[in-house]
Amino acid sequence: MTATPDLRSPRLASPDLLRSVFRQHAAGVAVITAQGPAGPVGFTATSLVSVSAEPPMLSFGIGTGASSWPAVSEAEHVGVHILGEHQLDLASTFARSGADRFGAGTRWYEGPEGVPVLDGTLAWLVCRVAARVPAGDHRIVLAEAVVGDPSGVGRPLLYHQGRFNALRD
Repeated sequence: MTATPDLRSPRLASPDLLRSVFRQHAAGVAVITAQGPAGPVGFTATSLVSVSAEPPMLSFGIGTGASSWPAVSEAEHVGVHILGEHQLDLASTFARSGADRFGAGTRWYEGPEGVPVLDGTLAWLVCRVAARVPAGDHRIVLAEAVVGDPSGVGRPLLYHQGRFNALRD
């Protein structure tokens, strides 16, 4: 069913309007990791975008107030992990403020360039950070893929209407 847009009473742009609109947008769920001076950091991201095939580049957003930002702001390399629907707990852990993200419940390894690589994801990349572009209270990080593995098994985890979801057939 399609709905005709109500052009008589649109809402003025605001942070709340943007959040409300993007609750309608289903997005894949990724975890971004980096090695910081005090150890590994990471966060759940739904802003992951493929930017270029040649060279292989991607982007993601991170808030400058995020606990991972200081490490990501200095990191030369980051890890990008595509989560499967079996990893809802992992997505929740990396999304929760104050969580012990690399504690006993998280299986990970030191990967190429010293980047933390999470176990059991659908796919992962280690990327060289090419740029950090200011965008309001966030930064858009552009990164070039260096090495990775797309061979994980399962279906992707999605984020929609403020919660994690699985695909339906």
